Amino acid sequence: MRMKLIVALVPDDRTDTIIEAARQVGATGATVITSGRGEGLNPERTFLGLEVTAMRDVVLFLVTDAGAPEILERIRDAGRFEAQPGAGVAFQIAIEDVVGLTTQMPTLMKEVEKAL
Repeated sequence: MRMKLIVALVPDDRTDTIIEAARQVGATGATVITSGRGEGLNPERTFLGLEVTAMRDVVLFLVTDAGAPEILERIRDAGRFEAQPGAGVAFQIAIEDVVGLTTQMPTLMKEVEKAL
């Protein structure tokens, strides 16, 4: 089965929103790595030497190849990536092999069959 890894880098207050949005269109789970820090083109401001940036989460979704485009679009929309500077970024990476998806496999197979 062809799979994709969608990686979303989001402010921690939007993590639950994008996970729920991804689930609505077929994501069967997510892994969240908390307390990351990101910096874009323009560095964030400081106040008395203290950073005023929100913490970011790295959210990983392992999804079928067929479902990846819709899930990525839904993450973009739910996170308002295009509407607000610094709202987040998401991208996908092709996955060669996967193990350990025994409990999710029936749901993933249904998704693949539906796409055919």
